[in-house]
Amino acid sequence: MSERRRWPASVYDHGTDPDARFSLANERTFLAWARTALALLAGSAALDALDLPLQDTVQSVLAALLALAGMVTAVTAWRTWARTERAMREGTPLPGNPTMVVVVATIGAVGLVLAVASVLRGLG
Repeated sequence: MSERRRWPASVYDHGTDPDARFSLANERTFLAWARTALALLAGSAALDALDLPLQDTVQSVLAALLALAGMVTAVTAWRTWARTERAMREGTPLPGNPTMVVVVATIGAVGLVLAVASVLRGLG
């Protein structure tokens, strides 16, 4: 009888299976971050396609920032899922996620520029 291997081995070849509820919660968190990454990419495409009262260069930079934040969020979601699952399997403390600060700062910066542009458009 052969043992069925689970992928990725870098996660499942360590420790023992944790309570399924915790693994499923980790998966739900991963999926929430994946949705956030998709929203950032969609926002980037929308920002690039809209005719906003911004210079083309500024609009392109903001769209690129959102796209970059989406890519970073997707990669970080996977990496954090794997690190968290492995920590649960080995009974070690759960890892932190400092990338969240970068993503939130990027969203805040893009939002601030768009808000200022809207105010200036309203005044001018």
